[in-house]
Amino acid sequence: MSEVNDVLKKVTASIEEATSKFNAKAEEALTEAKKHGQLSAETKDTVDKMAVELNALKDAEKTLKASLGELEQHVAQMPLANAKTVIETVGHQVISAEALKVFAGSVEGGKRVSIPVKAALLSTDVADGVVEHQRLPGIDSAPKQRLFIRDLIAPGRTGSPAIFWVQQTGFTNNAAVVPEGTTKPYSDIQFTTKITPVTTVAHMFKASKQILDDFAQLQSTVDAEMRYGLKYVEEQEILFGDGTGVHLHGIIPQASTYSPSFAVEKQNGIDDLRLAMLQAQLARFPSSGHVLHFIDWAKIELTKDSLGRYILANPSSLAGPTLWGLSVVATEAPAFQGKFLTGAFNAAAQIFDREEANVVISTENADDFEKNMISIRCEERLALAVKRPEAFIYGSFTAPSGG
Repeated sequence: MSEVNDVLKKVTASIEEATSKFNAKAEEALTEAKKHGQLSAETKDTVDKMAVELNALKDAEKTLKASLGELEQHVAQMPLANAKTVIETVGHQVISAEALKVFAGSVEGGKRVSIPVKAALLSTDVADGVVEHQRLPGIDSAPKQRLFIRDLIAPGRTGSPAIFWVQQTGFTNNAAVVPEGTTKPYSDIQFTTKITPVTTVAHMFKASKQILDDFAQLQSTVDAEMRYGLKYVEEQEILFGDGTGVHLHGIIPQASTYSPSFAVEKQNGIDDLRLAMLQAQLARFPSSGHVLHFIDWAKIELTKDSLGRYILANPSSLAGPTLWGLSVVATEAPAFQGKFLTGAFNAAAQIFDREEANVVISTENADDFEKNMISIRCEERLALAVKRPEAFIYGSFTAPSGG
């Protein structure tokens, strides 16, 4: 293959040089024709000969490019085990073709070349089904990248199997102006100790050693899918975990119930989220984000005024999802439809990673060795500490009025 490419480079260079010389000679011929009214026989012969040689070089370049292009296309469709053999077979045939050898020795001669590449691409030496059907390279998988709840919460690390921490559960402020020499009032702050165990989230996948060897992209695809699956379950635990057994103690079971301070005329989802922000603010923890279902977020983005104009969304804008200046994380969790969570994710909760998401491949699980199977494990270990539950507001969106 590299030798064929070298010849192609020589042909291309010769074409550039021949084109430059031909253009220069053509200009001389044009000047001569204008001066004398016609071309001399010698000039005409020279120009014609140069044109023939230039066309021959261009034809040779087209032949080489077409041959290489067809070879690459067929090889791209083949399993890796066959591709190597075909590359060697066809590459050897191309470069050993007598016509190519003669042409390579006298590129400047402008000779035409014909290389019988197609003979090596017949299905006689290729596995069944390779030539008959065109295979698009790669794996068609749906994109899944989006923000997760983890992206809103303060990160942390731990080297222990559990987190011991102190939670402030209340504060009574009795500060007051007092006369000189009198007893000062006492305020009251309540604390409680918490122990949050580290939880493991994991799943596994089996595959044959041969399929991963022969189809390298499959391994990276499995890796990506397993990591996504882990993050999805992690998000459910952070949101809904009830703290029993090995489950995380999630945010929603500890959050305050949405209780707006006042009603808004023609109240809708946009108002609900702003009133939830107010409720968190009154608990002395300004909100840093919202979490809601994809459907509810779409409804908010598509809200229009009486003239049919979008209130929030700009269809041509590429800005990320935000509302009232805060980041919005949309989730596909079915239990979240019609609900929302607003709070101080960055200050009132923290994730402690004991072991970040990782993928491990082994051939020593059960009877994998004798069956040439591979076990793939994806897991992580983490703990979640919700330090100020009152900083999170969870509730249902207000049903739209008939008006």
